[in-house]
Amino acid sequence: MPKAINKDIVDINLLDDKTIGERISETRKSRGLTQQELAEKIGITRDLLCSYEIGRARIFGEMISKIALILEVSADKLLGIEDFKESNEKIGLRYTKRIKEIESLPEYKRRLVLKALDDSIKANKN
Repeated sequence: MPKAINKDIVDINLLDDKTIGERISETRKSRGLTQQELAEKIGITRDLLCSYEIGRARIFGEMISKIALILEVSADKLLGIEDFKESNEKIGLRYTKRIKEIESLPEYKRRLVLKALDDSIKANKN
């Protein structure tokens, strides 16, 4: 029986809502490569690469690694996972500290703080 995953431990910041295939396609194009050229570099057919890009075929870890190496990006980037450190740097240290403090509160207090924050943001948008 597989072990249950603790949802508190798995904290992934997604870069966007694109599929891995869409990210591969965008990155390939930004590097000036055709499907045929990339397929040859990673040792597969153009049809298979096309299937990956449109989501018709499932892509596995080893292939993600090969594609990432050829395209000179991290596998995380292709997977759409934002680096946690990079994410925190974007947010800013003073906000990150506050978020951590909020997360350490009991659930009911956390909800009160977030409700007050949401109300304040809504009131100050205009």
